[in-house]
Amino acid sequence: MLTSRLNIWSRIQLLRKCSTISLSQQKHANIEIHDPLQAHALKEQCILVDEQDKPIGAATKADCHRVHPGTGDVKLHRAFSVFLFNSKGEMLVQRRSVHKITFPDTYTNACCSHPLYDIEQERQESNALGIRLAAQRRLNYELGIPTNEIEPDNFNYLTRIHYANTGDGVWGEHEIDYILFLQKDVTLKPNANEVSEVRYLKREEIDEAIAKFSAPLTPWFALILRHRLKQWWDNLHRLKQFEDLKNIQRF
Repeated sequence: MLTSRLNIWSRIQLLRKCSTISLSQQKHANIEIHDPLQAHALKEQCILVDEQDKPIGAATKADCHRVHPGTGDVKLHRAFSVFLFNSKGEMLVQRRSVHKITFPDTYTNACCSHPLYDIEQERQESNALGIRLAAQRRLNYELGIPTNEIEPDNFNYLTRIHYANTGDGVWGEHEIDYILFLQKDVTLKPNANEVSEVRYLKREEIDEAIAKFSAPLTPWFALILRHRLKQWWDNLHRLKQFEDLKNIQRF
């Protein structure tokens, strides 16, 4: 167990060293100077967890994403990433709004967010129901997908991924990320405060399309794309065999 923890720590330390943003490029940590809607969202309470994904408390979204100036630490918290495909098997990607405080103006998967401690139903553990309800809520808020078009049991919960990234050195990520796949034709009406662009990508064109993006990828999307996404995408109708709900993936 000690060796495993040391390995995890080594990986996280390596991720911290990957930030190439200089101090002169860092954003100010005072949330009041940011877009008011985004600043208000940072007051929401996320679920703090240990390295085994056991809830240990709550902290504001701001506190969960601030990079400690002395240690480079970011509080470990629970999150999810939704990968949405239409009936033709094309994957939706979004470009995060320039108003976002963490990783603004970057391309990512359909929806990436957090279950909230403030919402009791989103703290439910059985069958990841809290995560599913949070995903339904955020797909509606970010992409305008009506809640009656997506039910919690429509999501394929595949696994969890533990990753860390120090972002711009002020705002970063450290998450146990639940991976949810969903294949369904949906109504889209993106929230401009959250999303500046949406597009569907074909599987055979994914590498070429991403190479032409005019903005970088979010670190979690880049990580999942590099290690698992293509295999999962190739098996949309056989995802059950790729489920690993017991182990937390660390790449």
